[in-house]
Formats: sequence, C-alpha cells, structure tokens
Amino acid sequence: MVYLFLAEGFEEVEALTVVDLLRRAKCEVTSVSITGNKAVCGGHGITVMADALFEELSFDNAKMLVLPGGLPGVTNLQAHEGLMSLLMEKHASGVTLAAICAAPMILSQLGLLKGEKATIYPAMQEELSESVYSENMVVKSRNNIITSRGPATAMYFALALIEELKGEAAAENVKNGVLL
Repeated sequence: MVYLFLAEGFEEVEALTVVDLLRRAKCEVTSVSITGNKAVCGGHGITVMADALFEELSFDNAKMLVLPGGLPGVTNLQAHEGLMSLLMEKHASGVTLAAICAAPMILSQLGLLKGEKATIYPAMQEELSESVYSENMVVKSRNNIITSRGPATAMYFALALIEELKGEAAAENVKNGVLL
C-alpha cells in the first residue's frame, strides 16, 4: 500500500498527479489527511477529500510513503509528530520514502538524505546541504528515497514511483497511456 499525506497548503498538482497515475497502474494508494478532517485545502484553494485520517490507520502494510510539496503544506506535514515518527520507523524497516518539491526538506532535516544524491525545488537547494544535490527531475538515492523538483516534474515523479512498485513495463504503459 502507498500512503500519500495531505496537510493544509499542499501542492495540488503534485499530490493528485501521483494518486492518479499510481491508480492507473493499479497500485493501491490511500490519501491520508493529517489535519483531523478528510477535507484538506491545497495551496491554490482546491479542497480534496482524503481517503482516510492519519489516526485511523496503522500503516503496517506500507510499501511507500509519499510527501507532496507546497508551502505551507510541507511545514504543516513537518509539524505532525506522528508522521515524523512514522517516516523514521518505516525508513528504518526499508519502506521507500518519496518527496517532491519542498518536501525533500523534511527528509533532509530528519537526517535521511545525509550523503545521498537528492533533488528539491531549486530555490530550496540549501536545504540539501548535507546531500549531493542533483538537478535531475527525479532522483533515487541508494537508501530507498525518491525525490523530485516540483509541479512540472510530478508526472515523471509518479512514473518513477510506479517503476519502483511495479516495474519498468508498468511505468511505460502508464506513460504511453497519458501521452508523455
């Protein structure tokens, strides 16, 4: 199961593109609100109904945890202690973590990107000071972390997640289906 976390102010393109493309690839994905309310308003005023609330789930079956970017969405995600603990716990057990736009900042501040190749929204490059910064659209580190740069890279990010979960053929199939 893939879990994608939503906080007030999330970047709608990044969150919804990931959910859409993963579901096209028949990946099980659940959008999770950390706000205590299933209705979560994105950074551009689009309200999305999450599939579940954080406190309703155990995450025992997690194969991947995904953090969309957007501000203040990322700072709101980072303020959720339960989510920060979950990221550390699941990373330690080998679950893939994925973050796009400003969200790699969270993984960096948790110490999970130290010495690893990663990318982030270009204006936030200093947040990866302990990482090997890359300008690639999507970067997979050696330690099961996938990062991407921003809204325009959301499709490539989602395809990389599909490839990680289901293989190259599944990603290629979705890529062709959306005419990318």
